[in-house]
Amino acid sequence: MMKRAAASKKKTRIQAKNEQKILDAALAVFSQFGFRGSTIDQIADHAQLSKPNVLYYFRGKQDIYVRLLQQTLDHWLAPLSELDPDGDPVDQIVKYTMIKLEMSRKNPEASRLFANEMLQGAAMIGDVLKGDLKALVDEKASVIKLWADRGEIAKVDPYHLIFMIWATTQHYADFDTQIRSVLGATYNKDRCFLDAQSTITSILVNGLKVQ
Repeated sequence: MMKRAAASKKKTRIQAKNEQKILDAALAVFSQFGFRGSTIDQIADHAQLSKPNVLYYFRGKQDIYVRLLQQTLDHWLAPLSELDPDGDPVDQIVKYTMIKLEMSRKNPEASRLFANEMLQGAAMIGDVLKGDLKALVDEKASVIKLWADRGEIAKVDPYHLIFMIWATTQHYADFDTQIRSVLGATYNKDRCFLDAQSTITSILVNGLKVQ
């Protein structure tokens, strides 16, 4: 019996490529049909692989779904982990926010998948939220608090600042339909994100200034 690829210590280039191909296909399927409405057959068809081939790499639908959520979270947390305590506070916060906004522009499906999991109570990834996510946010909240205590930025609640950045940037992925409806004929994706960058940067810079 063949070993599942995910269980092997080292993946070949082809194995890594096929895993990502399956994950990309699953993201498209889950985004359209949701977790409950999706099947391994749909994912296999979208990936242009056989069902046994998909199950060689993953144990089942839930395994793929959790991997996607973890991949999205890892991608989102990477720029937060790079928030530099020795850098200029406002520059660091604005830089992080702009990276998060760009992630929403480039991969809205992943953002919507993650948002839906949160709305369902995070049953699949709750332990990660209470573990790795919380630990990193605690660490970076301490950095923001230190900047505020030193008088380098305005007195803000560091956790709610981070929540605000998440809510603002992810809105452009999760509520894209609403944005398109409100802007109507004037909507242009690239122009929308340029305007968002300018507006959000201005609000952050002015709001973080020490009065």
